[in-house]
Amino acid sequence: MKLKSYVGGQWVEGQSDGVELFHAVTGESVARVSSDGINFADVLDYGRQVGGPALRAMTLHDRAYALKALALHLLEHKERFYDISAWTGATRADGWVDIEGGIGTLFAYSGVVRREFPNETFAVEGDTEMLSKGGSFVGRHILTPRRGVAFHINAFNFPCWGMLEKIAPSLAAGMPVVVKPATATAYLTEAMVQEIIGSGIFPEGSIQLICGSTGDSLDHLNEQDVVTFTGSAATGRKLKAHPNIIGSSIPFNMEADSLNCCILGSTAQPGSEEFDLFVKEVAREMTVKAGQKCTAIRRAIVPADRLEAVAAALSRRLDQAVLGDPALEQVRMGPLVGRDQVADVWSAVDALRAECEVVYGGDPEQFDVVGGDRDRGAFFPATLLQCPDPMAVTEGPHAIEAFGPVSTLMPYSSLDEAVELAGRGRGSLVGSVFTYDNDEARELILGSAAFHGRMLVINRDCARESTGHGSPLPNLVHGGPGRAGGGEELGGARAVKHYMQRTAVQGSPTTIMKITNEYTPGAAEYSDDVHPFRKHFEDLKIGETLVTHRRTVTEADIVNFGCVSGDHFYAHFDELAAAESPIFGKRVAHGYFIISAAAGMFVDPAPGPVLANYGLENLRFIEPVGIGDTIQVRITVKQKIKKQKREPDDQPQGVVRWAIQVTNQNDEAVALYDIMTLVLRREDD
Repeated sequence: MKLKSYVGGQWVEGQSDGVELFHAVTGESVARVSSDGINFADVLDYGRQVGGPALRAMTLHDRAYALKALALHLLEHKERFYDISAWTGATRADGWVDIEGGIGTLFAYSGVVRREFPNETFAVEGDTEMLSKGGSFVGRHILTPRRGVAFHINAFNFPCWGMLEKIAPSLAAGMPVVVKPATATAYLTEAMVQEIIGSGIFPEGSIQLICGSTGDSLDHLNEQDVVTFTGSAATGRKLKAHPNIIGSSIPFNMEADSLNCCILGSTAQPGSEEFDLFVKEVAREMTVKAGQKCTAIRRAIVPADRLEAVAAALSRRLDQAVLGDPALEQVRMGPLVGRDQVADVWSAVDALRAECEVVYGGDPEQFDVVGGDRDRGAFFPATLLQCPDPMAVTEGPHAIEAFGPVSTLMPYSSLDEAVELAGRGRGSLVGSVFTYDNDEARELILGSAAFHGRMLVINRDCARESTGHGSPLPNLVHGGPGRAGGGEELGGARAVKHYMQRTAVQGSPTTIMKITNEYTPGAAEYSDDVHPFRKHFEDLKIGETLVTHRRTVTEADIVNFGCVSGDHFYAHFDELAAAESPIFGKRVAHGYFIISAAAGMFVDPAPGPVLANYGLENLRFIEPVGIGDTIQVRITVKQKIKKQKREPDDQPQGVVRWAIQVTNQNDEAVALYDIMTLVLRREDD
């Protein structure tokens, strides 16, 4: 079988035999791959000229719903992906993380975008910045899709997840992608992209695939493009230093393999739940995906007086990790992805031996394989090393990564020493701490955080529901400083913004309101004789404002509200104490009475297009309101968000965000907030 690339709207084979790929279990040939003959400049231009305009014509919510539809489509074909995943040496559990974990990221980003971004082709970020004394000159930040291509260079260990966790935020942002999977497992990525393209869910040109070498593609990138890389630190540094990347200031996000650590707290004694959880987690990270994870635990940092106990417990645990053909029920760890990887890991283990001693495994001739072909397959035994004096070592386990089922134990004598060892990895994707002492957790986390992109504390309270040390989550940042690449992936809305240009826009409030499609304080307002609550979604205009009648607050209002709410705070009921207050100086109305009274002043009570008020945000009480003060409300259409119907028979709706300003008789603001209402649409689409 020869793998194909999908470029320029068609599937094409490379013009040479290229590289031969092998089954990780049996060593049999499964595919050949080559990108020879592909014009990479044309590939990038196709994405920019065909995919880009089509994606940018969609709103952020349109793209989000497309991600959801794609996730549902891929789930229908997951068993095909599992079958091919077995060729990589993955167990069913390994494949689940890669396949269904990746698909889950599509679902996650669909939700993030619909919750946190407007239903527009662009986004507005932050509040209005007042740039002049009189308020006639203001600024906002907007986010628009970059006009280039997101070029994603992925690692071999997660051929599905590694692709999907990158394309989800890219496509959501409105940026077409070119996917370049690692050659060793490109056959699984190709199978998934076949389904993505076949589904027709995203516009043509949104997604292209290059199986094989990147060729001269980096030469043809421009300042509107983005490059992301996952893989070895050495390769990442080489690509990041490409003259065109530097010369054109092309954003380059690097997520590199790192020497992640796991710290056993000094208070976690053998027999404690935290001690057992630590042992279980280190063993799991060594054996899941046969240790081929950028987040795997490479350095296990333990109290010096528990070094032998940890080594013994880990050895017992690793005895249970049966190595062999993942298709067999009793097998818990499969092979590495290929024989080249086996050679690389043995070479790294040999280098580690200069500063470390082997505690478990570590012998290329002394390990058993259940099923598969030990000589032709890519099997590697779980190997645990021990560095007796890690504080005296500057390189070794602090610099060498064996990208397989290999970890090194390191003793520490104080928490300061544990923090020092954690930082010796020169930047990691993730570090974890196992302790039930929260003071100890605080000291270790705050001391080590500067060296890690993500840190977690695991103890008996959260272990059952914890996703564990090695699981990046869509809503949290995945990346790390230093050796880990200095980049960021995922992180919820942050990842989408990586593919958008942030631009500061300055002008008059009315102009900025027109550009952003959000109400800007000080902008020209509109009103007519029809109450805004009597209007459908389409009829409401941004900036449309209703100014209500006035209402004078009485003592009866305060007393009645206090009886209904049960709130008898001194400022509302104790005349003397309120007078002595440095804040109030008099009896005042409840803040929540003010916003309740305001609602009564601006709401039209009859049934109509406004269906429900379902939220209040950004509430601030500015000035106290006392007995005899008179309030008035100004309600303005701030933002409109068109919603997609969940079911065909649902009434079409939209969300309207209203800016509320409550003022007193001196025209001073006493309360500011936003409310959200569901409003009927006339359109049925």
